[in-house]
Amino acid sequence: MRVAEVKLVYKSTLKASLRPKITKSQDAFEVLKQHWNYETIEFIEEFKLMLLNRANRVLGLIDISLGGTAGTIADPKVIFAASIKSNASGIILIHNHPSGNLKPSQQDLDLTRKIKAGGQILDIGVMDHLIITSEGYFSFADEGMM
Repeated sequence: MRVAEVKLVYKSTLKASLRPKITKSQDAFEVLKQHWNYETIEFIEEFKLMLLNRANRVLGLIDISLGGTAGTIADPKVIFAASIKSNASGIILIHNHPSGNLKPSQQDLDLTRKIKAGGQILDIGVMDHLIITSEGYFSFADEGMM
């Protein structure tokens, strides 16, 4: 009987001291502005995940899903697989609203609760959920919704 071998590997070429430190939502937004495709921010919805170490330094940013004009699917299994593989202690959920509306939808609220509950089980803190547009961002944490 043959089975596939599973390897868990995390490689970083950046020293921990050089990684951006996230202390507030604005810090995360500044990192995102450098890595988001602003040519499509008003065209298609994307979902990304910011991975943080215990010192709230950015381990990486990963694309979770790419959708259409009205939504995208953020699979919790994919979110936590990336979080676990990178040994993240905390995560920030991020997606854009092509409409330019910064108000969270009911689906946004439900997903945030679901991921937060899963993070508690896995000891991975969900630090924030940002909704971004070409004009700014909305932070669940800043609004007391975390």
